[in-house]
Amino acid sequence: MSPVDHLDKGASLGAGAVCLAGPGRTMTYAEVQDHSYAVAGALARSGVAPGESVAILSHNDVTAFATMFGIARRGAVWCPVNPRGTAAETRQLLDLFDCRCLVFHPAYAEQVAEMAPHLPKVTVFVCLDDSVEGYPSLERWTADGPDADAARPLPEGLAMLVGTGGTTGEPKGVMLTAGNLEAMTALTLIGYPFEGRPTYLALTPLTHAAGVLCFPVLALGGRILVMSTPDVGEFLRLIGSERVTHTFLPPTVIYALLDHERAATTDYSSLQCLWYGAAPMSPTRLEEAIGLMGPVLGQLFGQTEAPMMIATMHPRDHVDPDGRVLAHRLSAAGRPGPLVTVAVMGEDGRTVAAGERGEIVVRGSLVMAGYYKDPAATAEASRFGWHHTGDIGFLDEEGFLHVVDRAKDMIITGGFNVYSAEVEQALMEHPAIADCAVVGLPDDRWGERVTAVLQLRPGAALEGAGVIAFGKERLGSVKAPKQVEIWPDLPRSRVGKVLKSEVRRRLV
Repeated sequence: MSPVDHLDKGASLGAGAVCLAGPGRTMTYAEVQDHSYAVAGALARSGVAPGESVAILSHNDVTAFATMFGIARRGAVWCPVNPRGTAAETRQLLDLFDCRCLVFHPAYAEQVAEMAPHLPKVTVFVCLDDSVEGYPSLERWTADGPDADAARPLPEGLAMLVGTGGTTGEPKGVMLTAGNLEAMTALTLIGYPFEGRPTYLALTPLTHAAGVLCFPVLALGGRILVMSTPDVGEFLRLIGSERVTHTFLPPTVIYALLDHERAATTDYSSLQCLWYGAAPMSPTRLEEAIGLMGPVLGQLFGQTEAPMMIATMHPRDHVDPDGRVLAHRLSAAGRPGPLVTVAVMGEDGRTVAAGERGEIVVRGSLVMAGYYKDPAATAEASRFGWHHTGDIGFLDEEGFLHVVDRAKDMIITGGFNVYSAEVEQALMEHPAIADCAVVGLPDDRWGERVTAVLQLRPGAALEGAGVIAFGKERLGSVKAPKQVEIWPDLPRSRVGKVLKSEVRRRLV
């Protein structure tokens, strides 16, 4: 099933039901279908053939997301562009992906004007409205209306090209097929609670995890509420007023939610599942969230190359039958799903026993088709017949997968391996710490010294010596930080992940 197949499935359950809703616009399933045929026809008239790449540059927007279904209807390849990227980053990706068409929100007109002279492969530029001179508006571009003859299947099943920086910082294009998306949808529907027609609230970028999580919701005829700006207070208001059943938040946004003045007074009774993932979450704050909202948090573990569902952790996995939080489970990433095979592998390519640490590897229909025009990177990622995630972890005796660190973030100090994520989770138990990043810095004595950079909660005060003592109590002297820095904010990527490379750069 391609993205448009998920839309059509939802429409078959009620074409008049609301599909997408956001500031200024609401569209039913029938209206999104008509829009998709109109976009497919416009692409055909513009010379964009099935299998060619079409990018959308926009923040969260109902019309922009609806246009994605037209790309799929044409049999073209959707290239979601990070709206927080620089013009240089976006231009590099569009060129790498051989994009023929760029649809953009007027808010990015200056960026498009800067990029356009350097994008010879892009032959069609379309603005979502008519406010930008020199480019056709989406309405004018699609004025000839729906065109059923322009609809085509996806050649070779390729549905999406998604950019990822990888370990070198050079962008790579992850090729995701309709089969990958179908496997992700199936694993989502199998692994988490869904009752009735869901209402899904999208606060984080639809170009990333929040977007592909729409597909299982659409397959059930659900409603997608699109937030154009990431406002935690408005998010909490909508949870109650719109009776939201499903949503996704990375840990950093959950921390902000827990500290918000409205958190304690919000009605969470409609929530069936609040997915969390994309970065490790503090078990202490996870337990706090469960106490606030009830047992509705569900973890997902995946990556762009194997989207979202390598392992799933149902809300009920967080608690015992009496509703008591299972503290020992809160550091797990979930159980491998029924449609994927997950193992932990040593450097020699042999899988290791339960409890032993190594690189997490995966097989199955969830795994990408490869990196676009990069056979060397594809071969490197698929050594020994498995997809290599680059994450270090282990499987416990209950079959739960634990992610202890990214391989590149492991610290070797005094001859011992220290996993930065383990230190971060221990430090996050301190009530004054809102977030932290642990890195290894060069040290003449230890090889690398464990260094913690902290972001404190509002109004909190803390000294480095106290943090070191706190760490030693929980981790021992080897793993405890030997250097502590306190910053007002941690550097983050455009999707909210802490940038450890930037932390190291500032410290060295």
